[in-house]
Amino acid sequence: MKKTGAEIVWECLTREGVEVVFGYPGGANMPIYDAMLSYPVHHVLVRHEQGAAHMADGYARASGKVGVAMTTSGPGATNLVTGIATAMMDSIPVVFITGQVAAHLIGGDAFQEVDVTGITLPITKHNYLVTRAEDIAETIREAFYIARSGRPGPVLIDICKNAQVESCEFAYPDEVKLPGYQPVDHAPRAALEEAVKLIEKARKPVILCGHGVIMSKAEEALMQFAVKTQTPVASTLLGLGAFPASNELSLGMMGMHGEVHTNLAIQNSDLILAFGMRFDDRVTGTLKTYAPRAKKIHIEIDPSEVHKNVAVDVPLLGDLKTVLTDLIPMVD
Repeated sequence: MKKTGAEIVWECLTREGVEVVFGYPGGANMPIYDAMLSYPVHHVLVRHEQGAAHMADGYARASGKVGVAMTTSGPGATNLVTGIATAMMDSIPVVFITGQVAAHLIGGDAFQEVDVTGITLPITKHNYLVTRAEDIAETIREAFYIARSGRPGPVLIDICKNAQVESCEFAYPDEVKLPGYQPVDHAPRAALEEAVKLIEKARKPVILCGHGVIMSKAEEALMQFAVKTQTPVASTLLGLGAFPASNELSLGMMGMHGEVHTNLAIQNSDLILAFGMRFDDRVTGTLKTYAPRAKKIHIEIDPSEVHKNVAVDVPLLGDLKTVLTDLIPMVD
């Protein structure tokens, strides 16, 4: 069945289970807004595009779904930047859809033409410039897969106006084919065995609970591991809530704005088990003197975060919940 590019946008969003979209219309995305009335999606009209970005971010955090924000070209797109960067830093799955000038006008400094993909390249997990209606369905399918898989993050789709009004045959892709992007779930068995050796030798271990515990829905696995090994748990700011503060093993919040006793426990530990956290400066302080006598095990889904700030003895690359589930039966 033939559909316009604008209709294809909404067909794809409904197939991805999108129920709410936050946005602001303009000339470069008006065809998408005109087509919206035929689809069962609730649209929240914002007063400023930055509000749409933060609302989509908050919606994703609260619902566990991918947030969606939609704006026009030029200033509409650039007003998203702070919200996109926030989603990137906090690993929040949001798909941003922006309008762009017609493909034949790109590079000619057309009205409200801005290089949105260039601007957002450092603050998105991935971004796209779509110049043909035929590419919209595959792009949106990939965007949602990338946003929610592996380490979640924001993806931006910049759609030229001509692609929104053109018609083409519509078929939503059944699967995503991205050979260069293959998130890993399970850590290697050999690495798990090395981690177990360090855990069994430790006398003053501490678990560092990061945002990844919540993103991976690994709260129960964390509790099982902490109780089984009787290891106290310290939390980063975004890790708060993953482990109950009322539990006797809870050390509270670590870092610059954390508790003194929590930071002392970490500093004097002989083993750090970092779960879904990235050793940022607000947590570590001076890197040269950070927990100098502690061996370090790092469970992390993003390989770029391993050894980035703090060298670790045993990296366990994979989904946190999956890795913990594999590790728990191996420890006494």
